[in-house]
Amino acid sequence: MRAWHALAIALVAVAFAAAASSAMAAGQVNIVRKGTAPTRVPANTHYYKTIQAAVNAAKSGDWVLIEPGVYYEPVKVTTSGIWIRGMNRNTVIVDGQHKVANGIEIHDASNVWVENLTVRNFEFAENGCVDEECGNEIWWNGGEGTGKIGAHGWYGSYLTAYDTGLKGGYGIFTNNETEGSWENIYASGFADSGIYIGACQECNARVSGAIMENNALGYSGSNAGGKLVLENSIYRRNAVGIAPNSENPGDGPPPQDGECGRPNIENPIATPIITTTRIPRCTIIRNNLIIENSNLTVPVNGSTGVAPWGAGVELPGDYADLVESNIIADNANNGVLGFEYPNPFTPENGFEGTIFFQLAGNRVSNNVFALNGRKGAPFTGDLTYAGGFSEIFAYPPSHSTNNCASGNLFTDATFPAKIEGTWGCQNATTPSPGGGLPAVEYLVGLQLESAAIRKEVPPVGQPAPPPQPTMPNPCEGAPKNPLCS
Repeated sequence: MRAWHALAIALVAVAFAAAASSAMAAGQVNIVRKGTAPTRVPANTHYYKTIQAAVNAAKSGDWVLIEPGVYYEPVKVTTSGIWIRGMNRNTVIVDGQHKVANGIEIHDASNVWVENLTVRNFEFAENGCVDEECGNEIWWNGGEGTGKIGAHGWYGSYLTAYDTGLKGGYGIFTNNETEGSWENIYASGFADSGIYIGACQECNARVSGAIMENNALGYSGSNAGGKLVLENSIYRRNAVGIAPNSENPGDGPPPQDGECGRPNIENPIATPIITTTRIPRCTIIRNNLIIENSNLTVPVNGSTGVAPWGAGVELPGDYADLVESNIIADNANNGVLGFEYPNPFTPENGFEGTIFFQLAGNRVSNNVFALNGRKGAPFTGDLTYAGGFSEIFAYPPSHSTNNCASGNLFTDATFPAKIEGTWGCQNATTPSPGGGLPAVEYLVGLQLESAAIRKEVPPVGQPAPPPQPTMPNPCEGAPKNPLCS
């Protein structure tokens, strides 16, 4: 009976696999070619001279395959369930020529794959975004500014995004979406961040095999939490390496919360109170190389230009994030810097509209630290947890508690000192790290310091990257067509 049962399961699995293969093979293939199309074309294949035309003709289940060439066009995708793939990562190039636009924008469309190509030099205007044209090279846009999830399923691999000017917004970007992944990606030269995931309290997302360099921020993630993993990647030579953050009012609803089981809701919520160090954490930063994030020659915008600089990992108003098993080295001011974050900071208006994001429930464990905070100033070093704002303004009561550290190899200072004692993860609870006015002065001092350095030596466009590894088999999974016989 067991044998028959196993055979029945196997036959069902084969049937489903055959059905899936048949469904994929039934999809149409739209080939983008700059030259002349062949005279004999299979029934399932169509040729187009522009990517936009091929995308416009695609229906759910179809493929857009792009032959090598430089394509001077922005592309907007509104159809769910399609694949867009270049035949070579380094020679299929979508070029913005430093004009105001987005590169490839997937707008309110679910389950869209973009793979194996380069997008470069799409930029924002002098005063920022114009009608959502923000200089984002590849953007899965599930509903910018809506405060709710508008799409699901965003997938990218073997992607290169870069800008050699001063007004590139984001490299590879998703907001107001869930369920996605990026693998084997590269971004450089952006005034905000190389990669960004935002506005998803339960993101269900993974980033792996990324190289982020020469950006204001390598990774940024406003109000992005729940199941979200950044792993096996390199963040180097940015002004700041990795910066998940709470944010108000942008990309709501806040806060950034790494607790497991977060719901996606449409209205802002009160900041959480975390009562113990022993909580499950699903936002995880692990197995990354995070080095030399001290680059003040990179472009900046109005928000990144005032962020504390020279940190490998920055946790502004974060809750329940796990930073583990990384190498964090040679960052000018801090290896990991966590702090309270009142946002927006409006003491002149009695803090009207301000949310006092606390720093609570975060865990930093089993990392190797070296040569961080080499200036030796107070609050610099390998790991700093800082309170301050709640102490100064006496409102709201501080809940910056239950952060902990364990099993790390430190070579430089920590704040608080001997952090793995009182703030060790062996403790069920840990107190606020404190810091008071000196901690706030340290954060403000980093802002003033970076502004002074940039005034003396203004930012410059960053160099174009060398060729990156292309997809080994760009025909994998595609229906049979003239490019994939």
